[in-house]
Amino acid sequence: MKKLLLGNAAVARGAYEAGVRVVASYPGTPSTEITEEIVKFDEIYAEWSPNEKVAAEVAIGASIGGARAMSCMKHVGLNVMADPVFTVSYTGVGGGLVFCVADDPGMHSSQNEQDSRHYAEAAKIPMLEPSDSSECKEFTKMAFALSEKFDTPFFIRLSTRVSHSQSLVELCEREDAPLKDYEKNIPKYVMMPANAVKRHVFVEERMNALREFAESSDINALENNGSEIGVITAGIAYEYAKEALGERADFLKLGMVYPLPEKKILDFVKAHKKVYVIEELDPVIETFCKSVGADVIGKDIFTLLGEYTPNMIKAAVLGEAAPRSVSASEPIPVRPPVMCAGCPHRGTFYVLKKLGLVVSGDIGCYTLGAVAPLASVDTTICMGASVSAALGMAKARGAQFNKKLVSVIGDSTFMHSGITGLVDIVYNKGNNTVIILDNSITGMTGHQDNPTTGRTIRGEATKQVDLIKLCQAVGIEHITVADPFDVKNFEKVVKTEVERDEPSVIIAQRPCALLKTVKYSGRCGITDKCRNCKVCMKLGCPAISVKNDKVVIDATQCNGCGLCVNVCPFGAIEKEETV
Repeated sequence: MKKLLLGNAAVARGAYEAGVRVVASYPGTPSTEITEEIVKFDEIYAEWSPNEKVAAEVAIGASIGGARAMSCMKHVGLNVMADPVFTVSYTGVGGGLVFCVADDPGMHSSQNEQDSRHYAEAAKIPMLEPSDSSECKEFTKMAFALSEKFDTPFFIRLSTRVSHSQSLVELCEREDAPLKDYEKNIPKYVMMPANAVKRHVFVEERMNALREFAESSDINALENNGSEIGVITAGIAYEYAKEALGERADFLKLGMVYPLPEKKILDFVKAHKKVYVIEELDPVIETFCKSVGADVIGKDIFTLLGEYTPNMIKAAVLGEAAPRSVSASEPIPVRPPVMCAGCPHRGTFYVLKKLGLVVSGDIGCYTLGAVAPLASVDTTICMGASVSAALGMAKARGAQFNKKLVSVIGDSTFMHSGITGLVDIVYNKGNNTVIILDNSITGMTGHQDNPTTGRTIRGEATKQVDLIKLCQAVGIEHITVADPFDVKNFEKVVKTEVERDEPSVIIAQRPCALLKTVKYSGRCGITDKCRNCKVCMKLGCPAISVKNDKVVIDATQCNGCGLCVNVCPFGAIEKEETV
């Protein structure tokens, strides 16, 4: 039976058919749906781990325990899990072990465009790269079999377009992959220096075997159309190149992007008058080709930036201009991303902006606190950096600067990598104020549970982390829970905490407006008391705008959260309940 599947769903299906038993991940666009689809298979244990490093270690432990296991993450999540990933390259596996990493060319939901193929080379872990959903399933199954054959973890590399595009997938039965016998093996799994030195020898021998496999396997496939033009490509770039060039070029489609097949590439290049390497992001394949003496054309005509298109490739290779696009007769207004109507973070950033504080920000929906008119967030680096970076800012500029500075971090991000930063503040005698934006869910990636919600990935009740007790345990003595929609009180709390000469935590507690359990009602409207001061416009609520120099509230967007009622200095906004 065939079914139309997202690339991410196809990876999940491949893991299921391969007999996987354990999957541990942390949500991150564009990889999130893989693990969400895994949950649909009762045969597989699945979890949202607190962060990617923990997720990798759970999967590694399951593999050592004899089970096929997988961990999924976005490209920046691979940074977080790098430590155990590099070490498991040396130990090898018990049951098959696969790390599925989704890159984000174009930065649709990311802070950078890093290319995960560099990790494969650095860690000496083989990497497969599918180009459509069918290959997502088949390559995933293949990766588990090859992992056990070569005693190595495998990478599957996706990109946003592969993860979130659909194509037909052949559904098969689940493979019986019984637990392997567990045997104590200190030389293999205990990576102290004396053992690691010997395992490095194994890694290099394994790489030689994998290079031979790359040469002989049809996963690196030649498509001969009798052309003088050759194209070496992989992943989604292959789909773009095929659409652009069709039968006007021959293709060497690489399914294994590390290690690369040297002889196969050289033979392909020799057989063609011109050879183009078409790959998004960094010149990984191109650099390898040139290092082995292959004359190829790559980034000298293709950009290092963002995503490619068929028209871009056609223009670069064939010199054919793209057809003129149809444009609207009137300028189309820009539509920047904005926090949802009723978002609990809006009240926090309104107060922080009003107080003129420096805001050390973090990764999540609340990064949008940097967008006008709130324009409150000063920095966003990576998960958890809001806490640690603020300590560095305060240490650099002195104690008085600290009274103008706060960190903001979501509840899920705090569990991911904010706790250690808070420990650092206490241990190294900082006096920073950290605001934990507790919206009761992992919001940015689509409402996944986390250790603060009291629910597992399957919705089962579990122990709920108590943020107050956790902060107390690391040495914070001043902890205040406040509703950010009660703006007067919230402003008072922030003023009090930033003036302290010791560290403090504010838990800004209000659930995400999009949760099913949140039942805002009614609509807000402007009354004749309005003096047109436009204070409500400072909230950046998508329901509030100005027409004909008058503030209006769009009833189709307002959900009745009432924040605007709380900020209006003249009581000119009233909430009406709707039937």
